[in-house]
Amino acid sequence: MRRLAVAVAFLTRLPVPGTGAIDARAVGRATAFFPAAGALLGALLVAARHALPDRLPETLQAGLLLALLALLTGALHLDGLADTIDGLGGGRTREDALRIMRDHAVGAFGATSLVLLLLVEAAALAALLGRPACDRWIVLAMTASRWAPVPLARALPYARPGGGLGAATTEHGGWPELAVATAITLGAAAWVGWAGLAAVGAEVLLLLALGWLFRRRLGGVTGDTFGAAVVLSEALLLVIGVAAG
Repeated sequence: MRRLAVAVAFLTRLPVPGTGAIDARAVGRATAFFPAAGALLGALLVAARHALPDRLPETLQAGLLLALLALLTGALHLDGLADTIDGLGGGRTREDALRIMRDHAVGAFGATSLVLLLLVEAAALAALLGRPACDRWIVLAMTASRWAPVPLARALPYARPGGGLGAATTEHGGWPELAVATAITLGAAAWVGWAGLAAVGAEVLLLLALGWLFRRRLGGVTGDTFGAAVVLSEALLLVIGVAAG
């Protein structure tokens, strides 16, 4: 199961022995298990949730869980969201947008997007914590959101001529990897029930909209846009979990 180990090592900061040298081809093949790595993150959040004292307010519990998630992932996808929104908001041309996205500084657009996203996620998590299906929705949100880069990588070209971190998924991930990743995601959705399957359907609509936007404004996808797709999908799934009751 080296591909699973590579997926966990690539998407998280968890120590994973036995992965060896991780090259672009290994990452591309590991996209099949990106949702499985997300499921592991979900399981860790569920375990942490049950370890927290019940007397803590649910809003505080939600904040602590999001802090743990950022720690486990190195805030990788949050950084991608900030860079993507900065590029799309500040770049008038494709070249300008890609140049801004490569800048490590976070601008007003990116900072605002991070604050709003974390507020939405914290509110949704706090609302979910008191519900019987909370654990299943947390696992589904982590699983299906890590599926998001896989179809985008199949549908769109890499936007940067010189390549980059995200190019491994577009160049070395194929249809078999997409099929496995989708099967894992649908399995997690079926575990939640019809509402979970509907939530993944809503995520597909979000990805179609993001794919159209990335193609039109950037000419394709980058590692940053993958990160943006992950956290936006994550927030959407948590909100749907609250709406589903």
